[in-house]
Amino acid sequence: MGTKLGDIVDATPVSLTDLSGRKIAVDAFNAIYAFLSIIRQPDGTPLSDRQGRVTSHLSGLFYRNINLLENGIYPVYVFDGEAPKLKAKEVQKRREIREAAYVEWKVAQAEGRTEDALKAAKGSSRLTTSMIDESKNLLVALGIPAIQAPSEGEALAAQMARSGLVWASASQDNDSLLYNCPRMIRNLSLSGRRRGGRSSVPITPEIIDLDKNLRLMDLTREKLIDVAILIGTDYNDSVTGIGPKTALKLIQKHGTIENLESVFQKSKKPKDKEKLTEIQEIPYTEIREIFLNPPEVDMSPPEWSNPQFDELHRILCTEHDFSEARVQKSFERLTAALEEIRGSTHQSTLSDFF
Repeated sequence: MGTKLGDIVDATPVSLTDLSGRKIAVDAFNAIYAFLSIIRQPDGTPLSDRQGRVTSHLSGLFYRNINLLENGIYPVYVFDGEAPKLKAKEVQKRREIREAAYVEWKVAQAEGRTEDALKAAKGSSRLTTSMIDESKNLLVALGIPAIQAPSEGEALAAQMARSGLVWASASQDNDSLLYNCPRMIRNLSLSGRRRGGRSSVPITPEIIDLDKNLRLMDLTREKLIDVAILIGTDYNDSVTGIGPKTALKLIQKHGTIENLESVFQKSKKPKDKEKLTEIQEIPYTEIREIFLNPPEVDMSPPEWSNPQFDELHRILCTEHDFSEARVQKSFERLTAALEEIRGSTHQSTLSDFF
């Protein structure tokens, strides 16, 4: 998902405490897919209620946002709308990957290969319309704004950050930078440790500053978009033999994809001719337009409100069999944290801080 700019992007590790007091627009689909992927039993079975309905997304959204709010972070979730037509091929590819992963998961599960089953299951996650509705309802009950974007959620989150409605956007996808988001935060919705070979590595939030990275890479945002197109985006496949570092060098040297086409056109190397053919098949002018001119939305500042325990109890405990004691304890933690942040002895509301 997104553009693989990780190898050439400079990121600064931060703690949740460092982000205290910040308003952050979260790529909702990106975060929910992550919860659906990682909140599973050892054999890959997702968290479910007594009726077999998946609840991994609700668990992730509830407990992670309690943690964010406790740390004085104010998230606003932005949900994807209608995807650009150029994304249809990528959407179909993802669907096929999920279906293949589901089959692999069930086979590994039946054969008792627990580790293989978990790995395959993580790639089989599906986000349904009912899950989206449940997620929005839960966020509203937590007092957190849930905003519907007309198209890509990352594009609207970037607009909100540029206009000062939020301080940054949070996503695992680097597309936020291509949409001109001044600050992007990775790993905000994740925590703990990630497998790395035989050991595990800690997962911590990271801030990516767009202007800083453009200076370090000696690029404009338009040129960064061309780098991304060569690497591959949600709207086109990568060019064979061109990874992030090579793409960066090529655009630094030649400036644009058009200039690079001219270079490959003059080259006598067979591999350059193959790359030229692939580039000529990419609708890069349309892709640039998606990133440079996404739909703009007239927006008022997002508003946070007081968490509604009765509604949280209904959604989580009554509807989906969550532990009443654990939900109650988490809500009490949140209430205590808000009172401490506000420095008052009477009941706090999130709206009091703005």
